[in-house]
Amino acid sequence: MVVGVRKIISKKSSIATLILMALCLFLLPSGVSAEPLIPIPSINLNVETANGPQQVVDSVKLLIFLTLLSFVPAFLLMLTSFTRIVVVLSFLRNALGTQQTPPNQVLIGLALFLTIFIMMPTYQDINKNAIQPYLVNQLTYEQATDKAVEPLRQFMSRQTREKDLGLFLNIAKMDKPNNINDVPLSVMVPAFIISELKTAFQIGFIIFVPFLVIDMVVASTLMSMGMFMLPPVMVALPFKLLLFVMVDGWYLVVKSLVESFR
Repeated sequence: MVVGVRKIISKKSSIATLILMALCLFLLPSGVSAEPLIPIPSINLNVETANGPQQVVDSVKLLIFLTLLSFVPAFLLMLTSFTRIVVVLSFLRNALGTQQTPPNQVLIGLALFLTIFIMMPTYQDINKNAIQPYLVNQLTYEQATDKAVEPLRQFMSRQTREKDLGLFLNIAKMDKPNNINDVPLSVMVPAFIISELKTAFQIGFIIFVPFLVIDMVVASTLMSMGMFMLPPVMVALPFKLLLFVMVDGWYLVVKSLVESFR
């Protein structure tokens, strides 16, 4: 039993892939029939004597899976384009100085739908090469997991800087891999996240510059007129909103974000 539990815990990295496969099933249409091809297990809450070690291992596996469900948001958000999008949108709101407008719910909702749009080719690849063959029993669970990880790893590798990837390879004391498929997810994921944060901060700096110029001009004008009691932020806000609307800011920001992943 202890050996079985250790084997299950050692495969925690595949839980993220399993959750991603479930998301693909929800987002993409399935070509299989409505009749279940795989037996659906029933959940029995009765406490009974185990008939063998395998029954105990299956129960522990279910318990661990239910516990790891609390990490589903982190798995889904950190392995996709969500991090860069939501950070850039937060920078945009701070640059405009509109406090809580748009509210957090709107920004997060926009970030989620943009993430689905950007990740759709990856989801389709996972659905075609991993989920559908697994549902018709053409692949085992381990084979389907490996097939599902490949598109996700390819997506993250395109957005990850070599310097960030080398950092975690050196920390893990691993040799230089021959190709990207030899990089484990334990190294790829943190390198991808810090690369996304750096890119998001670079985009945020570019967004801040024109609004900062407006703040400086308004502050200098008010000081020259002797209006020290009038907050420059309040006066600059209409001009920043006017500039943002005139250049069609939402179109430019969303276009730049989507194209940054191409």
